[in-house]
Amino acid sequence: MGAFERTVLVTGGSGFIGSHLVCSLVCGHPDWRIINLDSLDYCCSPRSLRSVEDRSNYTFFQGDVCDSSTLDHIFSTHNIDVVFHLAARTHVESSFQNPSSFQWVNVEGTRTLLRAAQRARHRPQRFLYISTDEVYGASTNWVFDECSEAQERLQTSATNAGERRFQACSRGSGLKAGSDGLCLCFQLPVIITRSNNVYGPRQHTEKVIPRFLRLLQQNNKCTIQGTVPKSRHFLFVSDAIDAFLLLLEKGDVGEVYNVGSGCEVPILQLAQELVKMVKNVPDSEVDEWLQFVPDRPQVELRYPITSEKLQRLGWGAQVSWAEGIRQTVRWYQDNPDFWTEEPTNAPPPDSGGRPAD
Repeated sequence: MGAFERTVLVTGGSGFIGSHLVCSLVCGHPDWRIINLDSLDYCCSPRSLRSVEDRSNYTFFQGDVCDSSTLDHIFSTHNIDVVFHLAARTHVESSFQNPSSFQWVNVEGTRTLLRAAQRARHRPQRFLYISTDEVYGASTNWVFDECSEAQERLQTSATNAGERRFQACSRGSGLKAGSDGLCLCFQLPVIITRSNNVYGPRQHTEKVIPRFLRLLQQNNKCTIQGTVPKSRHFLFVSDAIDAFLLLLEKGDVGEVYNVGSGCEVPILQLAQELVKMVKNVPDSEVDEWLQFVPDRPQVELRYPITSEKLQRLGWGAQVSWAEGIRQTVRWYQDNPDFWTEEPTNAPPPDSGGRPAD
C-alpha cells in the first residue's frame, strides 16, 4: 500500500476504551496508519485487538507513556498527525491506596507526551486528551457544563498543573484534572473530552458493571458500597468513540467537550437489573444476591454533566441503556474467561469486594 493519508497515535490503545477506538480507526480508515502505544498493564488484554493485529495499517509498540525515549522514537520515525491520549490509571480504589502511581502516569505521563509532541519535527495537527466527568466533582443538584467552576479554576491556575485542588473527590480524578490543565499550557492543538462512565464489552472486571457480572457468574453476591444512594451516568462505548471521532474533525482547538448520555442509573438499581438478567430470578429473590459493604473513604453520589456543546456539532448517543446493557451482559456471558488470565503486570490490591466506577 502507498503512503497513508494520516498517521494516528493512540496511547493506552490496548485498554477498554482505547481498544475500541483503535479497532474503529483501523477498520474504518484503511488509508490511515494507526499506532498503538501501550504498556499492557493489568487492565489491558492483547486479545482486545486480535481482530486488527494483522492489518497492514496497524502498528503496536509496547512501552510506557512516561518514557521520553520511546515517545521521541515514535515521533521521529513516524509523522504523527493526530494523538488520542487515553493512557491513564482510572481505578478509584487504587487512587486512595497508591496515589504515587496515579501521579506518575496521569500527570507525568501526560507531561512527557506533550513535550515529545511539542519538540517533534512534524507536530501533530490535533491532540485529543480523553478525560473524565469526575474532574468537576460530585453534585446532588448542579449540572456541570464545560464552563463550570472546576473548569474556571483549572484555567486560572494552569501554571501549577498537577498540584491544584479541585472539587474532584478521589486522588485519581484530581490528577486527571491536573492533566487537563497541563494540556492547556502547551502550544499544541489540544481538544479535551470529559466523559461519563463508559461501559461495554471487554471492560476490565475492576469496573462496576463487569465486576457485578463476574460476581454473579461465580454465584457470588453483588457488593454495593454503603447504604447512601449513589448513581452514575453511563455511556455505551461506541457512542464515546463516535464523539471522539467527530471532535477530531469538527472540534475547536483549545476547547473542552463533555460527552454524556443523560442516562443516570442508581447503583442499587444496576445491581438489581444485572441479577435479573444473569440469574433469572423473580423479583422476590433479587435482594438475596445483594450485599452491602463499607463505603469508600470519600463518597461521590453522582456526576451530572450536560453535553449540549457537543450535541451542537451533531453528536447524540445512539445506544439506549436497555440495548447497551443487553449487549454487554451477552458479551460477558459468551466470554466468561476473557479476564481469567491476567497479563504480567499485577493488578492493584483487592478492594475488599467493592466495585469501582
